[in-house]
Amino acid sequence: MYDVNKIREDFPIFALSINGKPNTFLDSAASAQKPKIVIDKMNDMYLHEYANVHRGSYLLSEEITLAFEQARETVQKFVNASSSSEIVFTRSATESINLVAASWGRKFIKSGDEVLISEAEHHANLVPWQVLRDEIGFKLNICRVNDDGSFDMEDFRKKLSSKTKLVAITGMSNVLGTIFPLKQIISLAHAGGAKILVDACQLAVHQNIDVKDLDCDFLAFSGHKTYGPTGIGILYGKYELLDSMPPYQCGGDMVDIVTYEHTTFDVPPARFEAGTPAIVEAIGLAEALKYLMQIGQDNITNHENELTAYTLEQFSQIKGLHQVGTAQGKGGVFSFVVDDIHPQDLAFILDKEGVAVRVGHHCAAPLVKRMGHSSVARASLGLYNTKEDIDILVKAINKAKTFF
Repeated sequence: MYDVNKIREDFPIFALSINGKPNTFLDSAASAQKPKIVIDKMNDMYLHEYANVHRGSYLLSEEITLAFEQARETVQKFVNASSSSEIVFTRSATESINLVAASWGRKFIKSGDEVLISEAEHHANLVPWQVLRDEIGFKLNICRVNDDGSFDMEDFRKKLSSKTKLVAITGMSNVLGTIFPLKQIISLAHAGGAKILVDACQLAVHQNIDVKDLDCDFLAFSGHKTYGPTGIGILYGKYELLDSMPPYQCGGDMVDIVTYEHTTFDVPPARFEAGTPAIVEAIGLAEALKYLMQIGQDNITNHENELTAYTLEQFSQIKGLHQVGTAQGKGGVFSFVVDDIHPQDLAFILDKEGVAVRVGHHCAAPLVKRMGHSSVARASLGLYNTKEDIDILVKAINKAKTFF
């Protein structure tokens, strides 16, 4: 049985009051809170087990190298990759996408080719392709989302062509909450000869990720959204693709042989991990992923689906509240505006009630504009949220309305 109150006890921050009110944290889509087991593991590593990895022939280095590589194996298990060699540690999902653009993109995308993304992309899966387009001269196509935020499959089919070399697409919109039909998108992309990259930053915390079942070529997600630390991200790539790619950055630990005249590079994933990595962060992320797997992703999904349905029902009863993104089967991300209240003013009042929400364009400015707004408020769920959190949010929104 999913006991959300017991789970909340694993997160020390919920003992904290905000402006004398219960800590009603509804901004997990930006960055999730951390369970004590992750905090304790990272503290212990620094206090008792720290050294550099891959380089020392002494006990501390050997032990932390083992823990670091075991963390890679935990990520492999979390996404069901074929090998830990398909898991690259980066600084963030943003760096993961930039790695693919700078390495695979520069080598394999040529002038006259096409890259296809959607209107719902985070800047991290839009801007790198714009920069690469300006450098190489390929065409960047953008497929539509419908007015309710659902994926426009017909438009995707029209814009997918024999010239499409890559489809780079989100698994779940960080603004709309829409969960995209990835298996169908990937199947169509592959049938047309394109590779596919999935931005799974939001999806990875709300649904089970199985890269074998999806058959995606690349997949990126971040540590801090999956209840782990900041400063660590993941790039999954099919090994044969990673092995075909040149280094993204150069320095120590990613080389094979170095002379003054010439350098050869190590095999993946080492080839893409130049310099001292985020050692403790990687181990902390693994601890967070083990925590999620222990709870069970299906259990988390069921809890969040129930809470999503409750939130949508409660929002429908607030006069003057307009939801942005109402696609069927959406996940626990709710963007909205309230008549006569600027989102920033709304967030200020909610904070006084102990409620944390996000406001702005959420690093997806073109999408927010396409949906008819310049700024929206966003509430988002984590595995620790409750119906009481939603009740507090609704009460706070109704209180805010009395000031305008």
